Amino acid sequence: MSLRPPHAPAQNGLQALEERLREDLLTLGWPAKSWIPPCSFQGQAVHDVLIIGAGQAGLALAAALAQLGIQAVLLDKSPHDFEGPWATTARMETLRSPKELLGPALGLPSLSFRAWFIAQWGHQAWQQLDKIPRLQWMDYLRWYKRVTHADVRNEHELKTIRPQGNGLVALDVNANGKTKTWFARRVVLATGRDGLGGAHIPAFIQGLDRKHWAHSSHPMDYSSLRNLHVGVVGAGASAMDSAATALEHGAASVDMLIRRPDLPRINKSKGSGVPGLTHGQYLLPDEWKWRVRHYINAQQVPPPHDSTLRVSRHTNAYFHLGCAIEKVEQMGEKLRVYTTQGMFTLDFLIVSTGFAIDWALRPEFSQIAPHVRLWGDRYTPPANQRDEELSSSPDLGPYFEFQPRTPAALPGLERLHCFSYPAALSHGPVSGDIPAISDGARKLAQGLAALFYREDADYHFTQLQNYAEPELDGKEWTPADTAARIRSLGEQA
Repeated sequence: MSLRPPHAPAQNGLQALEERLREDLLTLGWPAKSWIPPCSFQGQAVHDVLIIGAGQAGLALAAALAQLGIQAVLLDKSPHDFEGPWATTARMETLRSPKELLGPALGLPSLSFRAWFIAQWGHQAWQQLDKIPRLQWMDYLRWYKRVTHADVRNEHELKTIRPQGNGLVALDVNANGKTKTWFARRVVLATGRDGLGGAHIPAFIQGLDRKHWAHSSHPMDYSSLRNLHVGVVGAGASAMDSAATALEHGAASVDMLIRRPDLPRINKSKGSGVPGLTHGQYLLPDEWKWRVRHYINAQQVPPPHDSTLRVSRHTNAYFHLGCAIEKVEQMGEKLRVYTTQGMFTLDFLIVSTGFAIDWALRPEFSQIAPHVRLWGDRYTPPANQRDEELSSSPDLGPYFEFQPRTPAALPGLERLHCFSYPAALSHGPVSGDIPAISDGARKLAQGLAALFYREDADYHFTQLQNYAEPELDGKEWTPADTAARIRSLGEQA
């Protein structure tokens, strides 16, 4: 499958779209006039909002803030134009989301993927397009970043985050081999699927030589698997994509080791995508929030149809259902993988076991992790709805802000906002997934605007009192002779 349309794009069409977008933004007054008073600390400028991560969530939020007159700076550890997973660790051929979804367009037709695509390849190509190729989505996000004038600082890696308790947050950031302290009034973590943790590594793989295994989210040269017998643990989207990529790079065979007796067939998450839940998750009672998210987790999301066929079309791919792993032993250059159906002798193992919310995997959050209130602190589910992912999720406030386990234990913690996947239990899937990313970005941007105004109410009231731009200069009317007018009316009666 081609990852981009086979014919060259029409650059003049894209230029016309960008002119249309400029007109749309001008019509909407976007970006709006700045209104937050400038701030400095220790002789250094304080940023209003620092966004950690310049993927689609960070970009959408920065654009939504600009509409409200708030300038954000985005810090991303990746090189220029390689933010997010799309051109690095993601291995699917196409996105799962339907091409019609607006994604981060924030309600602007001229900022949508559809408009970007049609401007270059035309309406007929759009009609023929099935799903969006992964690398083309990355190209769209690169364009989005450029036309929204996002202030992205690449190869800036967050090392430590330290709420100060004085209305500021300090961040130690490494760039160009040097660590510098940045200050901000608000910090947003737009750090993606593994935003508060990392790859979940099952116990059976720990301790094995790293040259014999990888997690599906790890950067890896799949050509190194050529002529090897590879096992893939799991059957989700990333498992299928990893298996297919290994086969396409010449693996001798791929054995899919699948714990479940059958693959899930229905994407229950897709069935929950209605505006009432998108906008109302935060207002649901705790038991309903938990019940909905746990049900989706327990049912599991099936691998995409095309991703599964991408594996099964290879005659050297084997699907082993009801094949749970019991232990793995390393014998020289081979792995002995013991399962409930027998022992496999393999050369390499790819574990596609998802992600864990695990603060220990993110040393940059070590100073805040002990103080963040989790859903496990807030809610005890029924025994049949226990869910480690949900229990580990942060219990966020109305504007995605972290809340303290113990009041006042870490002043300033509430100045950190979680706009990544772990926000799903508190706010629904509005902080990373393509379908509702614009809704989440606008909600958070509006909340930040409200918080800034509340904090600076004295300043804004003074501004209100000092506002003296006249709309009348006193020459627009002539004062009447009221007594004469009254006599005139009396004489006419």
